Amino acid sequence: MNILIICLFIAMLLPYLAKMPVAVAMAKLGGYDNAHPRAQQAKLTGFGARALAGHQNAFESLLIFGLAVLTVIATDTANETSSLLAIIHVIARVVYHVLYLLNYGTLRSLSWFVAIGASIGIFVQAL
Repeated sequence: MNILIICLFIAMLLPYLAKMPVAVAMAKLGGYDNAHPRAQQAKLTGFGARALAGHQNAFESLLIFGLAVLTVIATDTANETSSLLAIIHVIARVVYHVLYLLNYGTLRSLSWFVAIGASIGIFVQAL
């Protein structure tokens, strides 16, 4: 179960780590506008827009993964398979974000499918 909790903790950090490239892109737009960051983010293009989309997707992914992990913990069905799938999910999500930043759409989508499949696999362990 420790692996599941560590992976969940890492997954919780990923959206905030994914914010760093967004902040860099915003700074290049004349400085980070802390008064109106969302309005400034809406003006991002290219790398900045991809960084923002990856950042937002990290929050979306966290919901599914978090529910899956908490379900196997709550039902006391956590096992080696769910731990392995949690590791796969975290790795796939890191790869996903890097591929998003590098603009490799097809590979990025593949890593998204791996991550979501791992989350579904974790949840299935509770059935």
